[in-house]
Amino acid sequence: MPTAQEEVLAPAQEKKSVQPETPKRVLGAVDAIALIVGIVIGAGIFRTPSLVAGNVESGGLMLGVWLIGGAVSLIGALCYAELTTTFPNTGGDYHFLMRAFGKRTAFLFAWARMSVIQTGSIALLAFIFGDYATQIYSLGEYSSVLYAGLIVLLLTTINIIGVKMGAGTQKLLTSLEVLGILAVIIAGLFFVPAATDVSFSFVPATEAGNSLGLAMVFVLLTFGGWNEAAYISAEIRSGKKKMAMALVLSIIIITLVYFLVNIAFLKGLGLDGMAGSSAVAGDLMGAAFGQTGLILISLVVAIAAMTSANATIFTGARSNYALGRDFKAFSFMGKWKTRKAGPVNAFLIQGAIALVLVSFGFFSRSGFETMIDYTAPVFWFFLLLVGIALFVLRKKEPDTERPFRVPLYPILPLVFCLTSAYLLYSSIAYTGWGHWWE
Repeated sequence: MPTAQEEVLAPAQEKKSVQPETPKRVLGAVDAIALIVGIVIGAGIFRTPSLVAGNVESGGLMLGVWLIGGAVSLIGALCYAELTTTFPNTGGDYHFLMRAFGKRTAFLFAWARMSVIQTGSIALLAFIFGDYATQIYSLGEYSSVLYAGLIVLLLTTINIIGVKMGAGTQKLLTSLEVLGILAVIIAGLFFVPAATDVSFSFVPATEAGNSLGLAMVFVLLTFGGWNEAAYISAEIRSGKKKMAMALVLSIIIITLVYFLVNIAFLKGLGLDGMAGSSAVAGDLMGAAFGQTGLILISLVVAIAAMTSANATIFTGARSNYALGRDFKAFSFMGKWKTRKAGPVNAFLIQGAIALVLVSFGFFSRSGFETMIDYTAPVFWFFLLLVGIALFVLRKKEPDTERPFRVPLYPILPLVFCLTSAYLLYSSIAYTGWGHWWE
């Protein structure tokens, strides 16, 4: 007789009844690039530069860290290009782990993603929205938390209403976000006098500790999201190799934007000014255009957070749907509502968990850094496993057609795995072992 655990982990048996609708192949390469860039370039770039600046010793080192982040992300994107073109599936990482390590590891990932990884990212973005919305209009002592909860409710509702509503909202938010980024770059480079302590020299860190590793944690979390392309891999209609092209081009675009934005911040505020700012974009725009600039950039950053949160809600619900599709105990999430054009039950569960995480802001330190405490170690652990899965699947399924292969194999996948392992260590060192075991 099966145990309770085995019953939970047992894949749902195929039924003779009509299976739920699944996503269709409706996306082209340009759609994929737009989605990846839209997921990654969000409000994080307006918040993490100050955290990075506080953990490096010079402006040149700070800019170098962002370029390293782009290079590491590009290597990771090449690894994902092989996995997504060889094993396209709505389950994304969950599907790769299932094939490489079996159902128990895949279940653990899906559970962690549903309970803390993806929902934690939604809460993180919601807090950034709350921090900037509060600058426009405060709701009181817990203003950021209240705004965060409201935006999770709003975006979840929009996605449940239907794909047309969600897509229209996403296009509008992305357009405003792009305008905001251009405004910050132009303001920092041309409208703000250069800060007195600006230096682009490269000086190695002199302080002992884990500062550089922590800076990389913040940088790569800001790059985080490109791996979400795995969840649309089953919907690319223009050929499997287009997925690889979309991943690579997206990382190049994102790295360029991040580099230019940080040059603008550094020139306008200086390294110390960046490190001491809790709203670096707001401070820069305030210096350039006064109170009007401060209000406008706060609004734009809040919109950028909404943009990324909306895309994160979209991909997160898909992995929950894949979990429900494969495991009987969660079958209520594995239903694709044709009329609503999406996994409604998966959206509802995800939204509820994200609201619970947002509520932690009432009791612990608020905002961006709190969410990193709870999501970073888990995120890097499973990203490391996906990197290892590439090696495992090469060995287990050597005859499977691979439209794209990682160049310089096994060197680049090994670099990706070692980097993920180091960042796992760095994120645990930052949060403290006590938080890890709580």
